[in-house]
Amino acid sequence: MIIPTILILYTLVFFFLRILPGNPVMAVVGTKNIPPEQLEHLMQMAGLDKPLYVQYFDYLKGVLHGDFGVTLAFPMGKPVWDYIAQRFPATLELALWAFTVSVLLGLLTGVIGATRKGTKTDTAMRVYSIIAYTLFIPWFGMMLQYLFGIHLHWLPTSGRLDPGVNLHTVTGLYVLDSIITGNWDALVSSVRHLILPALTLGIVLSGAYTRLVRNNMVDVLSQDFIRAYYARGVANRKVMWYALKNAFIPVVTLMGLQFAILLGGAVLTETTFSWPGMGTFLVDRIDYRDYNAIQGAVIFFAFFVGIISLIVDIVYALLDPRVKY
Repeated sequence: MIIPTILILYTLVFFFLRILPGNPVMAVVGTKNIPPEQLEHLMQMAGLDKPLYVQYFDYLKGVLHGDFGVTLAFPMGKPVWDYIAQRFPATLELALWAFTVSVLLGLLTGVIGATRKGTKTDTAMRVYSIIAYTLFIPWFGMMLQYLFGIHLHWLPTSGRLDPGVNLHTVTGLYVLDSIITGNWDALVSSVRHLILPALTLGIVLSGAYTRLVRNNMVDVLSQDFIRAYYARGVANRKVMWYALKNAFIPVVTLMGLQFAILLGGAVLTETTFSWPGMGTFLVDRIDYRDYNAIQGAVIFFAFFVGIISLIVDIVYALLDPRVKY
């Protein structure tokens, strides 16, 4: 299922990019008056002088061999995979932190709303879920930047590390690399830089968890086996834990989808906080109309999302014995 999805996405992206006017060479050259023979030479270097179907199958053949081609715009000729390997760890680290924030906030607010059904607290949790889900990421991110970065001077507003802080990277995940290398200055700096973008993305995505957890918990708490637990004198804490475990099963599917959204949809957050990840890389390459870089990034994301979906299906089956594949 993953391979057909990637093929469809690649085909759509490939032809959609070429339907639009212009090309990477013209995006770089701009309004400069260059000799026609030089322009033709640049088109040949970029492989854009070939028929469209030849370009399509040439790139597809390279992808099947793990080659995403080279950049067609400035800087021309650099392997796209090198950029992905350099930028993806930053996006993954941001996604993991934002995912953790969203799940913890969603579980907390959802359980509070369910256990206080019909009260003002329940209403407040539902209002929170609506507001959080409808927040516009760039606006919310800039508000947090102004409050905690500019006004209070508590947290940095951009980048991954403070100037002057050096870190030997092992995995590309700065927090993990700081722990591995024992660089505590880099650890503090990287965590401080992660807080605002992770909160921005995590709070926005937590609204969906709040509503889903709250509704599932309300449904589970009305079941007969919960009443039987109370009738037998089981402690309320244990009953809530059993209820949460049963209510958590549908949430697993949402967690997988949300994590995929975090990876592919971190563009707004990364551009707001100048985070050097795949989002800012895509925006930069789109400005240059860099076909290979855009196609490579989309294919990589599609493959990663497919793997996440497979993992979610496996976890879902482990949590719910009724599910059979």
